[in-house]
This record gives sequence, structure tokens and C-alpha cells, in this order.
Amino acid sequence: MTDGLVLRTARPDDLDAISALLTDRGAAADAVDHRLVVEDPEVGWDACAVVVDGDRVVSTATLFDETLVLDGVPIPAGQVELVATDRAYEGRGLVRRLMDWAHDRSARRGHLAQLMLGIPYFYRQFGYTYALPIAAVRPVRDKPDANGHTIRVATPADIPAAARLQDAAQAGADLSMPHSPALRRWLLDRDGSTVWVVERAGAVVATGRTTPPEEGNRLAEVAADDEAAAHALLALTGATEVSERPGTVAGDALEPLLHPGPEEIRGYYVRVPDTFALFAHLKPVFDRRLAGLGRADGEALISFFREHLRLPFREGALGTPLKGGRMQGPYDLGGAGVAPDQVASLLFGPHGIRGLARIFPDVYPGPDRELMYALFPPVRADILTFYLP
Repeated sequence: MTDGLVLRTARPDDLDAISALLTDRGAAADAVDHRLVVEDPEVGWDACAVVVDGDRVVSTATLFDETLVLDGVPIPAGQVELVATDRAYEGRGLVRRLMDWAHDRSARRGHLAQLMLGIPYFYRQFGYTYALPIAAVRPVRDKPDANGHTIRVATPADIPAAARLQDAAQAGADLSMPHSPALRRWLLDRDGSTVWVVERAGAVVATGRTTPPEEGNRLAEVAADDEAAAHALLALTGATEVSERPGTVAGDALEPLLHPGPEEIRGYYVRVPDTFALFAHLKPVFDRRLAGLGRADGEALISFFREHLRLPFREGALGTPLKGGRMQGPYDLGGAGVAPDQVASLLFGPHGIRGLARIFPDVYPGPDRELMYALFPPVRADILTFYLP
């Protein structure tokens, strides 16, 4: 890099300097989180990069491995977190270089998408778009009764039970991102949130995470076997606000106890680095959607304007996607048009191509609306991330 700066993989002897930087630009809890990641034997220091000026760490970022699941198809993904830059070095493009490092590493690890939380607008500069809605945070209106349940902080022995509850909560979503096994371990040891389990007759029947009181004492990731367990989770945590989780047992049980949510829209950033690789990977998803449409033979044409994609199908099954070049007028050829920065929203978002066409003039289904509506329907997502959004 210029000015004598060097970008490299972080090393154990950088730990104190990275911790100091993360604490200064964020919170002490961030330093704990970083240590949990890089000292995990299944992850290690390769997950973190730093920019150094001599012996001084002046910027850092860390990449997590994640898995998105769309209609039962796992999609390898990455999540960039723990990004920080020394104030004296801001405005010199260091985060851009670190994001390039993260995206290169993500590609080498076979990731087909990246998802992250971040400050407004900033990461749109690096190819991200707001594709997935973040659940609304709603104030608690009425406190329920615990009805004889008990609560305690989760331990490693509770991971299987908590994972069962979370898997059941996510089962109804079209798109999910469960916590990875490594992340489930880290959550038990971090300072920035607390994982709880509720017991009834000695069995774990509910789980959730709360933020510290100074951050609002919010209850999130609610999952429960039944309404009584969900009510006990809210009652015993004493949470004053809840991240809603509609369509789940716990979310539906708590909904009547909450005030309406805010009008502001918040979203997860998503980046799709290789549209064609992702479409090919999602062949089983498209096959099922075609089967529901009932068409045997045909072709779906989608232009991203600078390039296009043909999806031939025979006997109701998708063939090999065919990549083509610039195509400005797909409608006249029977195809759809999708702006390239809306691909993540098309595949993962809540609008589907029909809804996106109402919002963006450069997204339209073309003349074969029935086919495009079937291939790109609205998607209901349930996303679990290391940091509570």
C-alpha cells in the first residue's frame, strides 16, 4: 500500500493492538468478540486482516463463515464484521482495501454471497445493497406471567436444545441463516449479549438473547415450544423491548404484548459477487418453482443490461444456465430486466420481481410475467447474526 502501510493477515502478537483499536472505535465488548473468533481453533487468525504502519495497527476487519439456506439449498456465505480504523488514518481508503481482502478471501472459501450489518450507506460503496429487512424492535406493552417456568444463562450443554428451538423457528422461512456451530460457542462467552434458556419440568422450552440494560434491555432471537414458554421468556428476562419474529411460535405469542413498531426501515447489506455462479447453484430452487408452474419446456431470459442469463428448461427441469453479453432490450426478446444492484433483492428479498418492478424502473418482468413471478417470488427471511441488529 502507499505511504509505507502494509495490509496483511493478523498475527497473535497483534491482539493487544487490535483490541485497543476496536475498543476505541467501538466498545470493549468488540475486543472480546475478536479474541473469541481468532483464538477459536476452527477459525484462527486467518479470518482477520490488519493494515499496519510499522508496528502500529491502524485498521482491521474480520470475515466470518456463514450459510444462507434458500428453500432448503445451502448457500456458502461470508460476513464482514469488527471493522475499525484509527481516527488519524480515516479517509485514506483503508476500509476499501480491507473489504477487497475480505471479498477475495470469501471467494477463495467458496462463498456465493456476503451479508453484513453496517452503518447506513457506507458499505453500498463496496457492492452491497439493502436486500433483507431487519425485524422491527417493538416496546413491550404488557408483561405476561412466568407460570412456573424458570430461566438461567445458557451453557455449552444447552447448545443442542437452543439449536433445536432456533431450527424450528426458522423452519417456516423461505430464507434462513442459522448460527454456525462456532458462533453458537462464541455467543455464550461474549459480553455484548446474553443467551438465556427457559426450563419447564427440567426441559429447555424457550431461548433468546438480550442486550445489556444500557443498550435497552432488548429481547431478540425468541424461540419457544409453545405460547406459555414464550411468555415466560419475556417475563423472566424483564425485557423492555422485543425484536419481533412473525411467523414463529414465540413471535406470534409475544406480538399481542407489544406496541406497534417504528415506521423506519432497516436492512441487512447483501452482496452477490458472481450472479451466474449463484444462479447455477440455485438450480434445485428453480426446478421446484418451475414444477409448481407446470410448464414443461421453455426458457427464462433475464438481462442485467451489461450481461444477460438464459435459463433453458426441459421437462420441467432447469438446464445449464447460459451467460451472455450486453442486452439493453430484453423485453422485445421475451425477457425480464433486472438492474445488477437488485440481484440480491430479487433472489432473497421480500418483494419478488413483481414488487421490485413497482419500486425500480430498471426492474421489470417482461412479457412472460407468469414465468418470472414463479421463478422470483417474495421471500420471507429469518436471519441470525452475531451482532443483534
